[in-house]
Amino acid sequence: MATILALFSSLLWGSADFLGGKLTKRHPALAVTAASQSIGLITGILIVVISSSWLLPTLSWDNFFLPGVLAGLLGFIGLIAFYTGLATGQMGVVAPISALSVLIPLTIAFINGEKPNTMQLSGMSIALVGAVFASGPEIKAGMTIRPLVYAVIAAFGFGGAVAFIAQGSSSSAIMTMTTMRFTTFIVSLFLLAKYRTLGGLSKKNVPILIVIGAADFIANLFLGVATTKGLVSLAVVLGSLYPIVTALLAFKLLQERLHKIQYVGIVFAITGVAVIAAG
Repeated sequence: MATILALFSSLLWGSADFLGGKLTKRHPALAVTAASQSIGLITGILIVVISSSWLLPTLSWDNFFLPGVLAGLLGFIGLIAFYTGLATGQMGVVAPISALSVLIPLTIAFINGEKPNTMQLSGMSIALVGAVFASGPEIKAGMTIRPLVYAVIAAFGFGGAVAFIAQGSSSSAIMTMTTMRFTTFIVSLFLLAKYRTLGGLSKKNVPILIVIGAADFIANLFLGVATTKGLVSLAVVLGSLYPIVTALLAFKLLQERLHKIQYVGIVFAITGVAVIAAG
């Protein structure tokens, strides 16, 4: 169950990143992130109400509230950096580095005493290499420092967010995710009051923003639940395979050419998942 949920998380994250990256070609990353995350809050509230999952927040680290707030802040920063980096057109620089964000929650899981078996460790290593290769890593002559900075910020933001998602989900996955989105909603309100603009977003953008916001929320929820159903280390590695989905969607819908290394990455990722399943 944990493996399936984590893989579905990658599918939804990759789809949301593709759509979000595409939308930020025309609108500011801050506006796209704020709008989609606000829709994510609505998604969370609906799920909480329908499932009667409401729990009282406390200031204990064993509760979902503090991890949810920190995950929301770090995830928000990570998304803005990621979308802004993608908008530079250098996906081959931003995506591979941001994919390494999994090393943060992975390291924390090992420090906390998780000990995957040899087969699982081998599969995780192969899958992680596949995720980075599938992002289409490339170094070009004359490459500017800007996309590298955005990529590193995105990696730390995503990695920290996933670590806190795992922490909060031990109390309640759905309440952790809803707290995340409530946090980003409050931040978005402050930013809206400061800049007094929606970045050119209009009613015609609402459908795609709904898809992005809902997909991102459910991806986080699936990953959070996955961390409670098995090894956190396995869940976060499988959840990090989203660059493959983003690359394949760009190939299929935008006719972007896949580099040879991306084909290698896809093969590695599939192999890694198979090894993990066998372990």
